[in-house]
Amino acid sequence: MFEDTIKYKKLKKISRLLRYRTVQTSHNSSIPHLGSCLSCVEILVFLYWNELNINPINPNHDRDRFILSKGHGAPILFQVLAEKGFFDKELLKTAGQNGSLFHEHPPKPGYIPGIEAATGSLGHGLPIALGIALAGKINKKSYRTYTLLSDGECNEGTIWESAMFAASKSLANLTAIIDYNKWQATGRSQEIMALEPLKDKWKAFGWHTQEINGHDFFEIENSLKNAVSNIEKPSVIIANTIKGKGVSFMEDNNNWHYRIPNKEELGKALKELS
Repeated sequence: MFEDTIKYKKLKKISRLLRYRTVQTSHNSSIPHLGSCLSCVEILVFLYWNELNINPINPNHDRDRFILSKGHGAPILFQVLAEKGFFDKELLKTAGQNGSLFHEHPPKPGYIPGIEAATGSLGHGLPIALGIALAGKINKKSYRTYTLLSDGECNEGTIWESAMFAASKSLANLTAIIDYNKWQATGRSQEIMALEPLKDKWKAFGWHTQEINGHDFFEIENSLKNAVSNIEKPSVIIANTIKGKGVSFMEDNNNWHYRIPNKEELGKALKELS
């Protein structure tokens, strides 16, 4: 338990640092989707520091795969990859500039180390992930495939077609995580589409289903352990999160889906995160 406490403290420190850098980069680059980035920080930090079999020195080795299906969360993924050593952090200073590789969504593979797929048009990351997982199963590979979805993305028909297909092929090497921050571009997710009961829907589609606090490292860790120990079904983790988490005036405020912090707001946010 003591070791876990030390580990979680380290992860919290990393999460705060990455939030700080993401807010700062949003201001400098005029790249939006800040609220969507801040809601999934703990999920990404735990995956990249404790779960994924990856090697920044050799990004294309026989690794676990991670697909950011909610492609508008790319700015935080870029920060994660830079902090893990996939590329020089200084490159992120070019974000949003002409000719830069760092924009609102991930580019296609081959341009930024650690990026497995170009995503942005919602509903595509899960189909890509299940294809990778199916290939791993057919070829008897040991890697696992993970994908992070948004709750608004669950409006897409491709998500539920993929859910049926993955269950039919018993892809136990596939784990989907839903960043359930209760908002999408233009309003509350539940008011736009009838998502609830979300957990029961995934269960009915044949998935091993869990629901957690997506900002709690203990719950994230246990849910991922349960997903790995399940050997019969694909797994989905519904992670309840807060959009804009970590900055008080951004939390649960959907204006920060598209807004860029001005100089005064940047100062307030960085003061909270420093």
